This record gives sequence, structure tokens and C-alpha cells, in this order.
Amino acid sequence: MATTVKSKADNASQHEKVVELVEGVHSPGTKLTTEERQRERRVKWKIDLFILPLLSTVYFLASMGRSDLGNAKISGMDKELRLTPDQYSNVSSIFYVGYIVLQLPATLLVRKIGPPLQFGLAMMAWGLVTACTVVIHSYAELVVIRVFVGVSEAFVQGAVFYLSFWYPADELATRGAIFFSMATVAGGFNGLIAYAVQTSLDGNNGWRAWRWLFLIEGIIPIGWAFFVIFLLPNTPETVKFGFTEEDKQIVIRRSRRAQNTGESKILPQKILQVIFDYKFWMLVGIESATVSGVNAIGNFLPDILHSFGWSIVKSQLMSVIVYACAFVSILFWARVSDKWGHRGYVIFINCCVAIVGLVLLLAVTNNSARFFATCLLAMGLFSNVVVNLVWSASINIGYTHRASAAALINCIAQAVAIGLNQAYDDPPLYRKGNGTALGLISLAAVLSASLIIAIKWENKKKRENQHTEEAARLRLFSIDEIGNKHPDYFFMD
Repeated sequence: MATTVKSKADNASQHEKVVELVEGVHSPGTKLTTEERQRERRVKWKIDLFILPLLSTVYFLASMGRSDLGNAKISGMDKELRLTPDQYSNVSSIFYVGYIVLQLPATLLVRKIGPPLQFGLAMMAWGLVTACTVVIHSYAELVVIRVFVGVSEAFVQGAVFYLSFWYPADELATRGAIFFSMATVAGGFNGLIAYAVQTSLDGNNGWRAWRWLFLIEGIIPIGWAFFVIFLLPNTPETVKFGFTEEDKQIVIRRSRRAQNTGESKILPQKILQVIFDYKFWMLVGIESATVSGVNAIGNFLPDILHSFGWSIVKSQLMSVIVYACAFVSILFWARVSDKWGHRGYVIFINCCVAIVGLVLLLAVTNNSARFFATCLLAMGLFSNVVVNLVWSASINIGYTHRASAAALINCIAQAVAIGLNQAYDDPPLYRKGNGTALGLISLAAVLSASLIIAIKWENKKKRENQHTEEAARLRLFSIDEIGNKHPDYFFMD
């Protein structure tokens, strides 16, 4: 290999530039004065109180659109449309077809289209389609509706990637948890809306409660989309509203610490580098198991609780408790992960919690014990989704690497989730589905432990080779060009 090495001065300059870019992975970055720390803290609070809540509402409403099917089912949808258990499984799975197909291009285009416009138009689209559910009268029409809801929601899944523009690695898990915890809030909120609709609107205008549920949950995102379009900033480089020029420079500096170069050019060949990285496939395995379980909870939880012999109203309300447990668990474990500085260990612990929940669901028939097991399952699974996604964001750096990894991991995980949904076709105990989930979560525990070992080994090799000719050659390339192969970049385990 004939590679010409630049002069020592050029090489040192390039090295300093790259070190500035990659530092902050395990530390907050260069030492700041007290005044600088106060300014950065003030700016971080602005991001926390303005951008994070606004972005979280997008995910909250998207999660409502995904998880409302289970509440609609026990509110009369399955009886009115004469759905068999297999047909309901198909309806819950078909959502992910368009969602999976379009998620990679939609995530890669986040910077090109602009997050506010992309997310806002997507919200309008799925809101409109969801509201149209009120006029359907057959299984086939419901299938078409769910396909188009999935297509629309694919365009907001880049929100996790967008979040990584604003926070360095040592802050991302906690903020990602606040963001992703909206899925549990949405699940609980769906239960409350379903309860209110069931008790006050069922039969009004000749509609059963489930039609009112879809109408209400379709109108809300359409209205909120306008706030997202006009208030959400595009990128740290273009932030204006509420931020001074000094604030903007601090935001950009923080973004660089998160290995964001500000470059939005899509490099298709870099997608292949992600696919051929074994770490990517281990993350895929963990996410597939976790997302499959989370989706099963969203689609079947109300029905599982209803099978306890509880009334429809009580089942809707008790589902709120399950989501509340998951909400607390997400925030707790994400904070632990950021403070502790480890991702894989947290994932392994939560896999064990979920395994205990699944074993109890398979082994006992007492309703109280099964409800406790359901809470354990939700606490373990929901926490792992966010920790694994931020682990992926820290492992895959550079615009194309990070965007494609985030999208592909989620796409493959959702495809696997379709298979698990199909396994939940034996109500009321759903032993086949829970048994399959147990196997998947056990595999995720093994993969998380293995990835910890592999990352420690890679970090050790990088430290040993810091002063070799190969390391000097690699320092001539940017983060966007070689991603996590950069010799000065070390992985968080």
C-alpha cells in the first residue's frame, strides 16, 4: 500500500483537529473556566427546556398512533369488524411494512429535508390517515389504513438521530430516556383516553368507542404539527429562536463533542462499512429482541389484562400502571447509564429483569402474579430500547455511519417484531408468544455480554497501537470518512 504520510507539522495539526472532534466520548471535553461552564450549563438548560420537550411530543404522538390498536380492540373493534386472532395479528404487524421500507431513506434525509418540515408533515399525514379509520367497515380497509400510518411514521424515526445532534455521549442516555419514555406515557395516555371514550362516547353518533378513539388520536397530531414546523430548529448550526450568537457557538461546540461534523453529505459506500461491522449485528440482535417485546406489549397488553376477567374499563386503567412502571424504569436506568459510563451492563441487567417477568408469565396462572410479571417485563424491555439506541449512536460515528446504523437497526428490529406478533395468536395466556419472547431476550442478554467483551478488546488494541504508522495514517482521515475506526476514538461499553 503506497500511502504518502504528510509532514510532521501537518500530521500534528490534523491530529489536534481530530482529538478535538472525538474528545468527550468518555469525558465532557476540554477543561473550561467557571464562567464557561456556567454559560454551557445555561445553554444546556435551553436545549433541555425547549428542543427536547418539543421533539419528545413528536415521539409521544407517534407512539400513541402505534399503540392505540390494543385499546381499540377491546373497545369493540374486533367484534364490529369480525376480526379473528390471526387477522388481528396481521393488522398489528402490517403497520411495520412501510415503516421498515422507508425508515433508512427517511433517516438519511433528515438534514436534507430539514427535521421540522419532515417531522411536521409526517405528523399531519398519519393524523389524517388515523382519523380516516372512523369510516372503515372491513378487515381489508383496516389493513390499508395501518400500512399508511406506518409509512407516515417512518419519517419521524430519525428523531433519535436528530437528538444526537444536540447532546454529547455522556448526556445522551438521560435525554434519550426522557424522549423515549414518551412511548410509555403514550401507552398510559391511550389507556386514559380509551377509558374516557368508553364511558362517555360509546354509542354517540352511532359509533362504537373505538371509532371515537381513532378520530381523537388523529386530530391531535395534525394540530400539533404546525408548532413543530415553526418552532423546532433544523440543526445546531442554524439554531436561532431563543439562542444568542454566543449560545449558538456553544451549541455547535457541544455538537462537535458528539462527533457531529456539521456535514450532511450522504456517502452510500459508508453504509456498507456499517453493515460489515460485527458490532452492528450484535446491536441489531439486542434491539430486535427488545423491540419485539415492546411492540407485543403495545398490541396485546389490554387484551392480556382483559383475559384476567377484568372489565374493559378496568383493563384500560390497569394498563396505565404497567406503563408507569416502564416510565420510571427508563428514566432510572438511563441516568444510571450516563453516570456509570456503561451501556452494555445496564442492558444485561434489564434483560435479566425481563426474563424473570416472562418466566412468571409462562409458569403461573394467578392474576396478581401475572400482573406483577407484566410490570417486570415492561420495566426491562422499555429501558433497553433507549440504552441500546444511544449505545449505537456512540459506537457508530460520522453522519452516514450514525444515521444508517440507527435506521437499519430499527428496521431489522421491526421486521423481527412482525414475526413475534404472529406468535401471539393463542389467547388468553399467549404461551407461544411469551415463549418466543423469552428465547429472544435470553439471546439479547448473551449478545450484550459478548459485545462488552469485544469492545474492551478493541479499545485495548487501539491503545496499544496509538503510536504506530497505521495510526498516523488513519489520523489523516476525518470521522466522516472512517467512523469508529479512528485511532483516537474509544468505545463506551
